[in-house]
Amino acid sequence: MRTLQVVGILIGLSLGSYGIYKYRSRRYGKLDFLVNLLVSVGLVIISINPAIGDIPARLLGMETRWFAVLFVSNVVLLGLFFYVLNKANQANRTVGELVRALAKAEYRKTFVPEQNGKSIFVVIPAYNEEKAIGGVLKGMPQEVLGYEVHPIIVVDGASDNTEAVVRRENYMVASHVMNRGQGDALRTGFEIALQQDADIVMTMDADGQHCVEDIEKLVGPIVDGEADYVMGSRFLGQYEDPGGLRHIGIVFFTALINFLGRVHVTDCTNGFRAIRGSDLVKLDLREDRFNAPELIMEAAKKELRIQEVPVTIARRSAGESKKPPRLGYPLGFLRTIVQTWLR
Repeated sequence: MRTLQVVGILIGLSLGSYGIYKYRSRRYGKLDFLVNLLVSVGLVIISINPAIGDIPARLLGMETRWFAVLFVSNVVLLGLFFYVLNKANQANRTVGELVRALAKAEYRKTFVPEQNGKSIFVVIPAYNEEKAIGGVLKGMPQEVLGYEVHPIIVVDGASDNTEAVVRRENYMVASHVMNRGQGDALRTGFEIALQQDADIVMTMDADGQHCVEDIEKLVGPIVDGEADYVMGSRFLGQYEDPGGLRHIGIVFFTALINFLGRVHVTDCTNGFRAIRGSDLVKLDLREDRFNAPELIMEAAKKELRIQEVPVTIARRSAGESKKPPRLGYPLGFLRTIVQTWLR
């Protein structure tokens, strides 16, 4: 027996023994154990009898067994990659659920807003926005079109004094113990708002780019019964920072969402929006970061009446953009569009 065969057998036996140990100590589930067992047994068999590689070689029409073994190994490796990726995604979702649960539990201990009538809950995700969030909150109205306005700031694992600034202004705040992304921050805020029986739920940014004067424009069509989901559009209103690659990207992704989602919007990345509370619960929201396309496409799938209104998008009042650098943002945005479309 050649040295390579002995090494293969030892690796296979070691891998199998490790899998048995992990399974017996309850660190592996049944599927994890079966995957481990199949890989280890396959490695041992091919090491003991390399001629078994002639079978896939004949089936695949390859000249030598080693080409066949290499091909099969690559297929197995690709399968393992997707298996591990799925496990990582499951772990990420579990972490997200725990972070949101902790934030909501802490929120319930501190804040019980008094509601005397119909309500609008404004969810504002904030990550390291201590210099901008104060200005946003100071301009927040207490009432719009007969609805009480209740801002909820979700501090998403900030490392600065964002939470302290919000508390100093006596506004409701829920804090993530770690940064989870805008999508998870919004879901925390959405769940809190729905637990408070919000009639309308809004979202806006914490960086001062959205004008509180436009809130009435967004909730008006819902109050009047003309729409279920209202989006602000910079292209229908005013846009203080037009041009450049970002502008081109917005136009491209908007066109793609319109085609795949069968909607007709002009500004798919705008985070200034309002939705009827009873319709928000219908949306299947899973994305932890790039939430904008998911919200639009889910609303379209659930056949909500979508409407756009003109809003002003100003330059950031302070701080730096939190969007991923270089290709991280467009690739993440594209991934979310495709995944939401394929559901």
